Amino acid sequence: MTLPPCARARTLDTDRGPFAVHEAQPTGAALGNVVLVPGFTGSKEDFITVLEPLAAAGYHVLAYDQRGQFETPGPDDEAAYSLDALGADLVAIAVASGGPAHLVGHSFGGLVVRAATIAAPTAVRTATLLCSGPGVITVAREAERIKMLIGALGMFSVADIWSYVNAAAAANGEYEGVAPDVLDFLARRFKGTTKAGLTAMATTLTDTPDRTADLAATGVPVLVAYGEEDYIWLPAEQAEMAIRLGAAHAVIRGAAHSPAAQEPVGTVALLTRFWADPTSNVYME
Repeated sequence: MTLPPCARARTLDTDRGPFAVHEAQPTGAALGNVVLVPGFTGSKEDFITVLEPLAAAGYHVLAYDQRGQFETPGPDDEAAYSLDALGADLVAIAVASGGPAHLVGHSFGGLVVRAATIAAPTAVRTATLLCSGPGVITVAREAERIKMLIGALGMFSVADIWSYVNAAAAANGEYEGVAPDVLDFLARRFKGTTKAGLTAMATTLTDTPDRTADLAATGVPVLVAYGEEDYIWLPAEQAEMAIRLGAAHAVIRGAAHSPAAQEPVGTVALLTRFWADPTSNVYME
């Protein structure tokens, strides 16, 4: 939960409004700009482990809270959280970073990267879909959990839902070994996210169309990468998407759905290798 010395927390002003960011700077001239996009119920903190090594590799890095997430304000209007709107936010952040940027979208963030790349390919140097699929979540258990959350959001406050989720996680032993400051952060983050944003993003995960062909048509180099134990979009589904994209493809060993946290060294090595040579299809297996 502690930012490395090369990074700072600040507000980034864009023509789409202000966004809470973590920004990491290299010691010398930057090799490029990187924007890290968190997933559903995520935030910029999900990328703390990779900020320092990416900056050390020579990149200027921004990780941000999407609108309505944690420390970035968002309206009480579900229509404001469409993929087109979130993609436009990302394009504005890429431009504000000094653009064009290497975009990395984790999970739901990958759908946002896809939307931004289709809308404004000239703002994107490369697009990485990290543990993200071609459309709706197809794993039955996870899809059902999303639908249950949508139903709960129609009846209860975000704080009440967190109380239930937190109690269930604790009862299942999911918090064993988790530091108290992290538990406090998880509570603040979830309760700080707008209900409209949670509802709209969750709904997107149940009804978004497959736009793989549209992404391929942009000509932007794409990397599809995922943990070998990913359980949200199955590895086989992501591999098939990479083939349809004609994209570089990588399996991150030892990781499940959160490679940046679970295997930061391997994830950074993979990303920097791709950025150095986006035309190569030979990556980690």
